Amino acid sequence: MQRASRLTRELSLLATEPPPGITCWQNGQLDDLRAQILGGVDTPYEKGIFNLEIIVPERYPFEPPKIRFLTPIYHPNIDSAGRICLDILKLPPKGAWRPSLNISTLLTSIQLLMAEPNPDDPLMANIVRELLFLSPGLGTEYKYNKQLFLLNAREWTKKYAGQ
Repeated sequence: MQRASRLTRELSLLATEPPPGITCWQNGQLDDLRAQILGGVDTPYEKGIFNLEIIVPERYPFEPPKIRFLTPIYHPNIDSAGRICLDILKLPPKGAWRPSLNISTLLTSIQLLMAEPNPDDPLMANIVRELLFLSPGLGTEYKYNKQLFLLNAREWTKKYAGQ
């Protein structure tokens, strides 16, 4: 009962006051949601529309929703199955989920992660290698490879998330 009333309130708030660039709706049942995140301005995902699946567990809000990208995205913290490496999507002790968080907060955090990848916690190690060289003195390679990452991310956005 608590889950249903909370989800109804959250979805109502998401419909009336959505975070910028984010929409979320029911996909049939209350525990099966869909969301769209628009790629941020001045990111390689700009002009992309990214679809996500949100499965809300029985124990919500005491357990985080399962969220994954349905739209392929070239990102070091998102794998080819769309799974997202983000601490607030996991329970403690490895994660930072708290019942005070909500779906709007999660989607906003995912939107921020899209704009600012975390190369220290990669799911896609090959992209991280292209994105960041940790060795000092490799500034030229870092710039070259970061440009390559940005190019690949833009190409994927155009190919899979184009409007």
